[in-house]
Amino acid sequence: MSDVSGLAHLACAGAAVAAGVVNAIAGGGTLISFPVMTAVGVPAVRANATNTVSLCPGYISGTYAQRRDLEGLAGHVRPQLAVAAVGGFLGSVLLVVTSESVFRAVVPYLILAAAVLLAVQNRLRAWVARRRHDDDQPRRTVELLTIGAAAVYGGYFGAGLGIMLMAVMGLFSDLPFTRLNAVKQLLAFVINICAATFLVFSGKVEWSIVAVMAPGALIGGQLGGRFAGSLPPEKLRIGVIVFAFAVAVVYLVR
Repeated sequence: MSDVSGLAHLACAGAAVAAGVVNAIAGGGTLISFPVMTAVGVPAVRANATNTVSLCPGYISGTYAQRRDLEGLAGHVRPQLAVAAVGGFLGSVLLVVTSESVFRAVVPYLILAAAVLLAVQNRLRAWVARRRHDDDQPRRTVELLTIGAAAVYGGYFGAGLGIMLMAVMGLFSDLPFTRLNAVKQLLAFVINICAATFLVFSGKVEWSIVAVMAPGALIGGQLGGRFAGSLPPEKLRIGVIVFAFAVAVVYLVR
């Protein structure tokens, strides 16, 4: 286990609250919590595994807060949930078998990719809306495959997972934004839970940090889910983008 001070634990708890809020509203909360953990001295792979386990309560509370937008969608999301579960598990296995040096080398580029995707989210959504076609079986298959790929990424790293899911589902879904966001939250919850289920037995989790981050994520997810329709997601998104680019630059120059 890492030697992390009490003040560092407090910083991680605060980061978890912020991550829970951001995940419920705009996505990208890991871009806040993961850098804080590595900044206080937690090795990158352990920080990522700990982050995945710690943020599970935030996904639970965020999904519950948006449950009304999921009504009537059980048949639609059931295949997506199955694919998300398998992908999340596979991504967590990939994380555990990745060495610390390799993971640290790819982290800046993963953060940059998530930040760029977050930056172009609105334009991507508009582009998708102009090119949506009628529903058919091949299209549904492609949708499930792309959700599966996003789920593997989410189980491996998780930063920008919600953004990726929104982009993927936007290619195929005619649901209004609030309902699509609720489905995104549910899929991200399943991916995170399945990844965390494997990681808790991996020996990579800093449990003292989970003890302070999990309640923070629960509070943040509830707050974010409750105010998802009233808080300014655009301003929040811009703040996360700037922070993510700054973090990526720091990782690259180390």
